[in-house]
Amino acid sequence: MKLINFLLFSMCLFSSLNSSAEPIRVKDNADLLVELSQPAKRIISLSPHITELLYSVGAGESILAAVDFSDYPEQANDLPRIGSGYQLDVEAIISLQPDLIVAWQSGNNQAQLQQLKKLGFNLYLSEPKSLTDIAENLTDLGVLVGNQELAKKQAKKYRSKLESLKQRYKDSEKVLVFYQVWQNPLFTVNKQHIISQIIEMCGGDNIFKELSILSPQVDIESVIVRNPDVIVAGIGESRDDWLSNWSAWTSINAVKNNQLYGIEADLIVRHTLRILQGAELMCQALQDARNAKYNL
Repeated sequence: MKLINFLLFSMCLFSSLNSSAEPIRVKDNADLLVELSQPAKRIISLSPHITELLYSVGAGESILAAVDFSDYPEQANDLPRIGSGYQLDVEAIISLQPDLIVAWQSGNNQAQLQQLKKLGFNLYLSEPKSLTDIAENLTDLGVLVGNQELAKKQAKKYRSKLESLKQRYKDSEKVLVFYQVWQNPLFTVNKQHIISQIIEMCGGDNIFKELSILSPQVDIESVIVRNPDVIVAGIGESRDDWLSNWSAWTSINAVKNNQLYGIEADLIVRHTLRILQGAELMCQALQDARNAKYNL
């Protein structure tokens, strides 16, 4: 009888050991190891782009709270808020006891991120700097939330669409492009910015690509001197007059030829699957400007 009990105990112990899941491990964009004992079910998102990516991998119902402007998809508007991207409500985050915090490496308050890390919370730092990085973030998050297959499918579809855009415009005639981030003061992007990468993919040449600051302030005079063929503005609420304000500067080719375009800012700025919608709009705008320039 004792032998039977011992064998039963041994079998149960063996079964328990073999059923225990392997730790989940991924490296984030800071090259730091993130390790979870099981898929994350209580998640906090510290950036709008992160919120979108989490929904894209089927983890929407696991998000406990998010920062301001996490407004896509529609159901994200119902999430409790835990501050802005740069000023987090740390006490609220602690009270929610998340098993995973997905943070924006360059966009969140670094001191607050360090505080959360010292308290023992698991942090994944997201910092996609290129269009391909978005797919990698997506697959990482899929692993962390236990939805690897869905994430792989989404990433594969995204990469396929991205490659299709690259091939379609790789031999296009260059057109000079000014991208307007903000109206007053006037801000644009340099070549490191993902928007400039989209411009280049679409066969455009960013007229301020050589500037050292990621999103530099410029003046009208410098735009006139560089004389872009097309002006694209990131539009949204209260930005309807941004393009019409250029009408006075008829010496600029883009104005003279009526090559002024607006793209919803969230489609071109956020590092999410929707950025390829923005990229398609950018490529079409540049193609229209190219046709006007070369009378195609």
